[in-house]
Amino acid sequence: MDTIRARPYGQLFGPDNFVFGQSGAGNNWAKGHYTEGAELVDNVLDVVRKGCGCLQGFQLTHSLGGVTDSGMGTLLVSKIREEYPDRIRSSFSVVPSPKV
Repeated sequence: MDTIRARPYGQLFGPDNFVFGQSGAGNNWAKGHYTEGAELVDNVLDVVRKGCGCLQGFQLTHSLGGVTDSGMGTLLVSKIREEYPDRIRSSFSVVPSPKV
């Protein structure tokens, strides 16, 4: 994460807006959804609450094939739906290609 934050795109966001854990889900959807992701999802929603004065909606980009991201991504989408049912959600799902 330090490498990403040091690059030009990393400078677009404040350091408090990065949420990450120390371990991964090891290509296990359930681990990304129920354990590793469950530990981080509240921190992600806290960043949203603190950073948005007039929240109108969400734009989410997440992977359906990355297993780790797909587990955490589906958890985050469901938590956002629960907490912000009246807000617009636009989800861009990235699907892996068999040609790559």
